[in-house]
Amino acid sequence: QVQLVESGGGLVQAGGSLRLSCAASGSIFSINAMGWYRQAPGKQRELVARIISGGITNYADSVKGRFTISRDNAKNTVYLQMNSLKPEDTAVYYCNTIATVVSGLRAQYWGQGTQVTVSS
Repeated sequence: QVQLVESGGGLVQAGGSLRLSCAASGSIFSINAMGWYRQAPGKQRELVARIISGGITNYADSVKGRFTISRDNAKNTVYLQMNSLKPEDTAVYYCNTIATVVSGLRAQYWGQGTQVTVSS
């Protein structure tokens, strides 16, 4: 099993910045991808940013140029630097990973979510 622990959410004014962190732990053999999704009230969960093996990144169009995802492989930790935040970025942000555990099972795991609120 893999556990994901998120931190860094909070309340910020429009134009401000926040940095989210997510650390993966457990019986990890390898991590294939780590990323962040978000879900606003009344909306579906959507991909924000993802980083896969080799360092390839994907971003939602709405956050390109404002958010940066990075990963510390030694710590199995992924970060999301969010700049120029807008009220529409308000959501619960979920960490996600696709990992292979020592038994050979490959599965997707989710964090508990962290609230990001951007005031206008």
